[in-house]
Amino acid sequence: MSDQPTVFSDVEGSDSEYAEDLVLALHLADAADAITSVRFGAMDLHVEQKPDHTPVTDADKATEAKIREILGKERPTDVVYGEELGKVESNGRRWILDPIDGTKNFVRGVPVWGTLIGLEVERQLVLGVVSAPMLKSRWYAALGGGAWKRYDGGAPRRLHVSHVADLSDASISFSSLSGWRDAGIRDNVIALTDAVWRVRGFGDFWQYMLLAEGAIDVAAEPELDLYDMGALVTIVTEAGGRFTDLRGNPGPWGGNAVASNGLLHEDALRYLGLK
Repeated sequence: MSDQPTVFSDVEGSDSEYAEDLVLALHLADAADAITSVRFGAMDLHVEQKPDHTPVTDADKATEAKIREILGKERPTDVVYGEELGKVESNGRRWILDPIDGTKNFVRGVPVWGTLIGLEVERQLVLGVVSAPMLKSRWYAALGGGAWKRYDGGAPRRLHVSHVADLSDASISFSSLSGWRDAGIRDNVIALTDAVWRVRGFGDFWQYMLLAEGAIDVAAEPELDLYDMGALVTIVTEAGGRFTDLRGNPGPWGGNAVASNGLLHEDALRYLGLK
């Protein structure tokens, strides 16, 4: 690839058949970081409100445009499903992009936001990259190659979910209660919070990455789009976890998510599952 910086000379997970795609995805993350890091906290940041009443900034649009530009050169036959610049049905190979997951944080100066890059091949998520430059962290995985994290440019660390097997010992992260109210199961969520050891609301991509690291044991959200989840699935599952919708169907296709270390998944679904 032209003008690509050498970030990983020997990418962890290189035994995956999608190793070349992973190298490209990491390059895309570099390009995204170069834009988002500069625009974070910028006094001239331009913010608009989308029809769904969520914010979008010039950084969101510029980041997705840059990723699409590179993909157009490197994978011209692949299609793209992105939050800001268009959602396309899969033709067999589809990149799934959220240029800034956590735009509300980005706008308010909260450093918990990141770029999400996933690749779907024949309706299977085969790689994911999550880059959070203000957290100095990048998480990534390719199918069959394990899940990894690099912090502040240091040595990669292989990820594995926790071994917590009882809800009474579990740490759980959720999104806001209003979404669970709208799904009709807020009381179930509250009951689950009473059953566990610790509850926090890390939100967005970060809770799923903490799950993959083994720092928490369950993460869930009641309303999501494919671009919110496309990069997360492979990282969670390659770390040994499980990722389903609220009905227990594998993958990011149900418009919501429950992720766990696997050992607690059925317990979580018993509280959160939609019938």
